[in-house]
Amino acid sequence: MVESVALQAEVGEVIVVDDQSTDRTAEILKELAGWIPKLKILRTGELPAGWVGKNHAAATGAAVAKGDWLLFTDADTYHFMGSTRRALADAVVRDAVLVSYSPEQQMETFWERALIPFVYCRLAANFSYANVNDPRNPAAAANGQYILILRDVYNAVGGHGAVAGDVLEDVALARRVKGAGYGIYFTAPIGVVSTRMYRTFGGMWEGWTKNLYPLLGGKPRFLILELLRATPLVLILTIPAFYWAAHRSWRLAAIYTVAAVAGAHGRYALDLYKNLFPVSLIKYYVLGVCLYAAALIDSWWKNTRGSVVWKGRAYPARTQ
Repeated sequence: MVESVALQAEVGEVIVVDDQSTDRTAEILKELAGWIPKLKILRTGELPAGWVGKNHAAATGAAVAKGDWLLFTDADTYHFMGSTRRALADAVVRDAVLVSYSPEQQMETFWERALIPFVYCRLAANFSYANVNDPRNPAAAANGQYILILRDVYNAVGGHGAVAGDVLEDVALARRVKGAGYGIYFTAPIGVVSTRMYRTFGGMWEGWTKNLYPLLGGKPRFLILELLRATPLVLILTIPAFYWAAHRSWRLAAIYTVAAVAGAHGRYALDLYKNLFPVSLIKYYVLGVCLYAAALIDSWWKNTRGSVVWKGRAYPARTQ
């Protein structure tokens, strides 16, 4: 990630915040600093009370940055050449002070291929880019893997300090910016940024169970509605039973079941196509439904009854 950001002509400095890493991060950064003059390395101390680690790291970096625009990005995000120029151009054309991109997803295991596209299709169903980008609509969202924001606006809305304890800091920051009357632009471009979010099943589960419930509204009624909308397999399995009980026809029940299964797969194929995922991923549909439902329920539990664990730190439940 560091090299791909440093190669952007519009980027004047690259600030990497090492948030108490215990692996080879410090050693790797030291090597990179030897041939990337614009690289600055900061290390955080003990996490202050009330802060989420990522938010504190972002605030630490922003405090020493010198540019008029601030670009927040994650260590697992690759920036294609010209990505920063594209974001700055989008800011001008869209009259936006915050530009956020949802990166292309690199997926190498069947767990990733089953859950990640399903999650993004469901998020697209709940968060319309058109609504988010409409200044007359209160809907706001952003992806913390890529957020470009005008420094003056960042400071005016309180920066990451204003969302210090929010696990879903990207959406919280976007809401503050839009709520203050500024324009935001959120989209999922091709050939601009990409990422492989999770390299293990455990990491993927930890990440999505941290985010899903608050992303979908953080209320029990939203959880129930989303489960009903996203898991038609329940209806596929139960309605034929009632159909058979009423008509005593296994043939009709079987026909309905086949049609319902085909319809559910067809809808998912269309969702994959609209969200720029390969339609061939439809073969993971059943597994994706099951994983998504389980992750959403687990996310509800962690965010309301237990604690959210992220990057080795546990944060108390904050939603109801």
